[in-house]
Amino acid sequence: TQVEESAISLWNWAVTKHTGSVVSDEQRAKLRFVACRLVCLCEGSDPPEGTIRRQILMSMKTGKGWIDIGKADLADGFLEIAMSSIEKLYAKLLKGSDGETDIHVHKADVEKNLFKVLSYQAESAVAQGDFQKAVMCVQRCKDMLMKLPKETCYLSILCYNFGVETYEWKRYEQSSFWLSQSYDIGKMDVKYSVGKEMQAKVLRLLATAYFEWDCNLYLEKALKAISLANQENLHPAGCFLKIKILLKSGASDEDINSAVAEFLHHEMSLDFCLNTAKLLLEHGRESVGFDFLKSVAERFESSPDLGKITLLHIEFLLQNKRELLAKQKVEEIIIGHYTGKQLLPEALNKLHIILWDRAAKHYEAKSYSEALHWYNYSVSFYTPGQIDQNLAKLQRNMASCYLHLKQIDKAKEAVKEAERCDPNSIFTKFSVYKIAVMEKDIDKAVETVIEMGKLAEKSSQHEDKLRVDETTGTNLLSLAAQIALENEQQVVAIKALEYLSEHLQDCQQLFAALKCLVRLMLSKVMAENEEKSVTYGLNNTFSAAHKRLAGSFAEEKFTGDMRILDAHWFRKVAWNLAVQFRDYPEKMRDFFLLSFKLSQFCPSDKAVLIAQKTCLLMAAAVDLEMGRQQVTPSKQTELLTQALQHLQVCREIWKVLKLTGDFAKDPTETLLLLYEFEARSKLNDPTLHDLMESVWEQPQIEVKTLEIIASLAMESPARYPVLCKKALKGALNLHRKQTVIDAEKFSKCLHSLINLSLPTGLTDLDACVLQEAWDYFEDALSVVSSTDAYPEMEILWLMTRAWNTGIFQYTVGKYKEAEQWCGLGMRFLNHLGSLKKSYE
Repeated sequence: TQVEESAISLWNWAVTKHTGSVVSDEQRAKLRFVACRLVCLCEGSDPPEGTIRRQILMSMKTGKGWIDIGKADLADGFLEIAMSSIEKLYAKLLKGSDGETDIHVHKADVEKNLFKVLSYQAESAVAQGDFQKAVMCVQRCKDMLMKLPKETCYLSILCYNFGVETYEWKRYEQSSFWLSQSYDIGKMDVKYSVGKEMQAKVLRLLATAYFEWDCNLYLEKALKAISLANQENLHPAGCFLKIKILLKSGASDEDINSAVAEFLHHEMSLDFCLNTAKLLLEHGRESVGFDFLKSVAERFESSPDLGKITLLHIEFLLQNKRELLAKQKVEEIIIGHYTGKQLLPEALNKLHIILWDRAAKHYEAKSYSEALHWYNYSVSFYTPGQIDQNLAKLQRNMASCYLHLKQIDKAKEAVKEAERCDPNSIFTKFSVYKIAVMEKDIDKAVETVIEMGKLAEKSSQHEDKLRVDETTGTNLLSLAAQIALENEQQVVAIKALEYLSEHLQDCQQLFAALKCLVRLMLSKVMAENEEKSVTYGLNNTFSAAHKRLAGSFAEEKFTGDMRILDAHWFRKVAWNLAVQFRDYPEKMRDFFLLSFKLSQFCPSDKAVLIAQKTCLLMAAAVDLEMGRQQVTPSKQTELLTQALQHLQVCREIWKVLKLTGDFAKDPTETLLLLYEFEARSKLNDPTLHDLMESVWEQPQIEVKTLEIIASLAMESPARYPVLCKKALKGALNLHRKQTVIDAEKFSKCLHSLINLSLPTGLTDLDACVLQEAWDYFEDALSVVSSTDAYPEMEILWLMTRAWNTGIFQYTVGKYKEAEQWCGLGMRFLNHLGSLKKSYE
């Protein structure tokens, strides 16, 4: 009992809260479900009449609640409980009845609930697609209508709703059944009928179902249904549908005229009449359609919407290629416009659309004079001096026609008018541009392209202006470039492509534009030798390509293969440009660096790695060369630092590249060493000695490398005599190890080493220094003695240097040392050739 009371309280709470919109339909259905289940569980073996009635009510409403929220499968169980409870109630009432009268009363009482449960079961069956069960339930309800006549309207509408649902699901056979049932039930009891309007509505949908199901097979049924509908209640939709069915059936003009006549004497709206005329004309019934339009025009002669009829007439005349008649109608409207019979604004706008559409068709067919004829009709409706953006567009279109007809002066007038109406439109600027190109006014064309580019940068203009989206701007700039190229105006094309490349979003289009721009600029360089301005433009173009390649990874349409192909194209062109600018070091370096940056978007195969290495080596070489020129210390530092950065990246690439093959004869390792040594020595880098330690340990270092290091160690602003001497000693040792000593190279190396060890003009020299220098002279003497190839001038220099050293010692009183050095000098005298007598 306690559970039952709680369940009833829950039920009542759900009812009150739903009324106040506290709980939703689904929440109420769930609450009813819980309450009803609890009440059913509390049922005893012989419940009283009140309990059964309550259970019937709760089960029905719970089932209906599930149906209403689209969960019909959950409703079936509760509707079965309701049906079972009704049977229990009927048995209980019969048990306690007194005679025939009581039985009839009880039966009538129970049948009301039974009718409801059956109708709910039919709803559930339709929702679940169980057509047979739904038909059985409705038939039982239909059989009960004699006893429950008031339910006629309800059952008729229920069947109509079933018809609507199944029609929407395109189950036309089921839909036609339910709609026929709805109509039949509606006729069963006039007193409780749904009314003629509803019956006509049912029949119209029935006719539509037959028409859409299979018009050929069910044509007669569709016509019968719509005729009945129109008899019940004449409605525009019914008239329209009947004509539609007749047209589909291929009925004669006479039959269709009869159908049209049915509603002509009734009050029908203008829109309905226009739609009917449109239907007739679209189905090729010109005779009936145009006659009908005339009668409609007479009927609505005083209506302000009369223009709509004329417009429809013009549209169909044009569709049927009766252009001359259409022109006459348009001219009638123009005369009316200036004699007080103006079209309403909406109709006038539509007329402009018709006129422009016809003009556009002639334009596409290259009938420019005819296109102008139709555009002039449109102009007729504007007053002189009127400012309107549509008028600007109209004038631009007319200008295009005049340009095709080579009537430049008229085109200029039209564009001038467009500028007056809409001066800040990119389309107007484009019209100005086309004329400038045709007249070969390059300055004006470039100026207009710049203005177009600036307008394209703005996502929208002022609030009272038309929005110019980015696609429109890029399309016009693309066309501008194309027109300039067709007219061989490269300067203009370059400017258009520059702006275009700034705004294009599509990667494929952008790279196509950039490639075109590069080619144009290259041809300009070759033709006019304008390196400075064009190189700046080329740099910007390659930078734009690099930037877009870096950002193109997010664009789905731009595939990896396409990206690689474009990257290869730009890196190769940048490389060729670097080579081409070999007389301009800075430009050469910049293009080698651009080529390197672009190559980073290519797969790192051997060819690309070699190209990257070469680009960086060349860039570093240029920076070092520029650093050797007469530049400020700060500029020199900047160049040397840049060179070091390039070399560091290059060294990493070289490490990877060496793994791909045999590079024994490749000079890269030597170049990296020499470039790095030069940069670090001139920057006074403290890590220079660490770098050289690894160099001294190399077993296969070449003589020339050591000689260059020695030279660089003393090249201003570097000054590293110790490193220089060490390099020269190493070179000298390598010379000695050769099977046949190259006397000339040996002499030069020794010359440098003696100069470094024995400074000229110094008298107070340390004994160690003199001994070291003495050893070098002895080395020279041994080589001189063993070959005739030693250069005579070098022997003379060695003799003079040794003699002078002796004289310096003599002047400071070091006679023993003086005798030794002078004697050394005289030993070289014997090896002189033609010069011996002069010095002896």
